[in-house]
Amino acid sequence: MDPKEAQGGGAAAGAAAAGSAGAAGTAAYDPAAPAPLGVARGATGHYEVDAALERLADVDHLTADGHVGVYEDVHRGLRETLTALDARPGPPATPAPGASPHDIRS
Repeated sequence: MDPKEAQGGGAAAGAAAAGSAGAAGTAAYDPAAPAPLGVARGATGHYEVDAALERLADVDHLTADGHVGVYEDVHRGLRETLTALDARPGPPATPAPGASPHDIRS
């Protein structure tokens, strides 16, 4: 007789125990499974920034290897938002002294 069978009934008993645990709703812990990070995200008052930060919630449903794509997407969105803030037009430039406000070239 196999020592494992003598102790607990062998592979059949192990499979039956695993099946009953699964049926009871207690699944085995899987460290690679997606798990919420539990990080609170507050509103900033800036729509584009809030939308980018809300995108971070997607990593709660992805395995770790899927996080990189989300983080890169959020980083790209935040960088574009900051660039747009820098590119907003300021007050109109004042014309040089003696320059005509109208271009008379034809």
